[in-house]
Amino acid sequence: MKKILSDMIESESKKHPLSDEKLTELLQEKGYNIARRTVAKYREQLNIPVARLRKELV
Repeated sequence: MKKILSDMIESESKKHPLSDEKLTELLQEKGYNIARRTVAKYREQLNIPVARLRKELV
């Protein structure tokens, strides 16, 4: 599950990173029943910052 999450974050747009809520929606569309707080927990365990800190201004 963490691998899927990290792959989704790596492939996201750097100008518009995915929020935990959006990541949850995308995972549920793929058939994974997971809560937003679980996504947030896994993201923190992977040392990935929140969406607003991943945003790159160009």
